[in-house]
Amino acid sequence: MYTAQGKIDQNALLEQHLPAVRRQALALQVKLPSGIDLDDLIQAGTVGLLDALRRFDANAGASFATFASQRIRGAMIDELRTRDWLPRSVRRNARALDQCVHRLEQRLGRPAEEREIAAEMGMDLAEYQQLLTDTNNGYLLPYEEMVEERGEPEAGSGAPLNPFAALLEGERREQLTAAIDTLPEREKLLLALYYQEELNLKEIGAVLGVTESRVCQLHSQAISRLRARLAG
Repeated sequence: MYTAQGKIDQNALLEQHLPAVRRQALALQVKLPSGIDLDDLIQAGTVGLLDALRRFDANAGASFATFASQRIRGAMIDELRTRDWLPRSVRRNARALDQCVHRLEQRLGRPAEEREIAAEMGMDLAEYQQLLTDTNNGYLLPYEEMVEERGEPEAGSGAPLNPFAALLEGERREQLTAAIDTLPEREKLLLALYYQEELNLKEIGAVLGVTESRVCQLHSQAISRLRARLAG
């Protein structure tokens, strides 16, 4: 879209692509735990769209729609990455969970059951499952979503990392693949559906025959098992 003077009409482009911001926010929200505000994603995406308007070079070869889409999504992901989702107490419990799972599975020689992990942590099953729910709120995005179009997170940047971002580094990829193979079948399937098939939590729940909140718990438990195994 151009003005009579042959320049890009930024106002027209902004109005045309604002609906795309909402579409991308909705598409991203369904992949996240409940409690992520849609308006926050839309606001961040709008900032990305405005940035695209400022930076777009029509002579670079890419269409504005493609360029803007990357900036919109990148701005939303940056917004998620800069938030500190977990209280310190939950972070402490998450670290204790990793240590507990590592210790227990070393002793058992197999994946520990939920009741066994809960007992090892001195919790009843309901308390343990609540811990899984709380910690899962920090595991927001598939690794590919975090690095796509934005580059790898820099070491020491301080940005909170998705669990796969912390695990999928360099030579640890092979270790991670081997660790995934040791997971209980349901947790292995869950990770495949979420990270490879890109199903949202509701869709995964339908496949597994469990609630959305239960998917979150199982996801958190699977990530803890992987970290525990790689730490060993």
